[in-house]
Amino acid sequence: MSRAILFWSGMVLIALASAGFGGWLFSLPSATAANAPPVPQAETDAVIASLKPAGRERPLVAVIGINDATETTDYLMPTGILRRADVADVVLLATAPGPVRLYPALKVEPDATIAEFDVAHPDGADYVIVPAMSRDDDPAVLTWIRSQAEKGARIIGVCAGAKVVAAAGLLDGKRATTHWYYLQEMLRHSPTTEYVANRRVVTDGNVTTTTGISASMPMTLTLIEAIAGRSKADAVAQDLGLNQWDLRHASDAFKITRPFATTVLTNRMAFWNRAELGIPLEPGMDEVSLALVADAWSRTYRSTVATFAASPSATPTSSGIRIVPDRMSTDWADARRVTTFADQRPAAVLDRTLEAIARRYGDLTADVVAMQLEYPRPR
Repeated sequence: MSRAILFWSGMVLIALASAGFGGWLFSLPSATAANAPPVPQAETDAVIASLKPAGRERPLVAVIGINDATETTDYLMPTGILRRADVADVVLLATAPGPVRLYPALKVEPDATIAEFDVAHPDGADYVIVPAMSRDDDPAVLTWIRSQAEKGARIIGVCAGAKVVAAAGLLDGKRATTHWYYLQEMLRHSPTTEYVANRRVVTDGNVTTTTGISASMPMTLTLIEAIAGRSKADAVAQDLGLNQWDLRHASDAFKITRPFATTVLTNRMAFWNRAELGIPLEPGMDEVSLALVADAWSRTYRSTVATFAASPSATPTSSGIRIVPDRMSTDWADARRVTTFADQRPAAVLDRTLEAIARRYGDLTADVVAMQLEYPRPR
């Protein structure tokens, strides 16, 4: 971090402190630390049992998104991992025709609209995965989710997608969890919901919710275990490079701290020192790794991510997800390119990306990204 940034950051912090902001800032904890308590095997078994398919022999999974802003990893990771496992038919849906603009990065061509899906599958899906969205009150989404639940689909709210599920009225009186930052919003939508801490995945009846953006991986492996058994889930986990996965989580480790707040403020103020970083699209690239890299680099408050390719046509990933390039280009400065670590397993890619962010912007910025992803960054 340059001396100019430090100087002006300090000046702004002094000004904010004089305006009363400093009292709030210095009231924040300086750090968080917590251990993930063990989860009783009986509870894990109950989650697996509740997620077992009750309809088709080969389940149908629908992943719903709105066209203008659906969360990147919530939309792509479950789809990519389930297709990698080949234990279900997985369909990417949008509320309207056209591409789905993901946030904070990437753009995708969905497989169908919800109207087209309903015509093709009048009995509904076996599972509906609900990512975080920019709006919790989209009427088309809420109506469709409720209709799918009425047809017998199991609803899975990923991360802040739990707020959408709550807004649909499907969490009333149920146990649930969500991303740490959006907990109060979920409870405002559904005041009778019972929040469950220290769990990556919580199931109550036909509704499942998860904690944090990085929970997509253990959640999807849990679903694979429910559909096809533990040995299949372990094989997929090994393919992803994940040595251990379960329902444990240390909720108290994730909250706004003083270093988090000051780093976000400092990075926001460095408006003259922002970078648009590029990721080249290649046919057959791993969509799980792509989602993690694009998501992480877009959360630094110092950089945004754009994909580029020689053609404006969508590029298919290894699991057939069609990524639409942001720029038509073959020439992107090496200093502004970021890698998706094609030689690494997806489970290691987030760690490598956080290391790269720390080298470029410092450890505090890497910690800010990990906090947003609700990911326990290894040291």
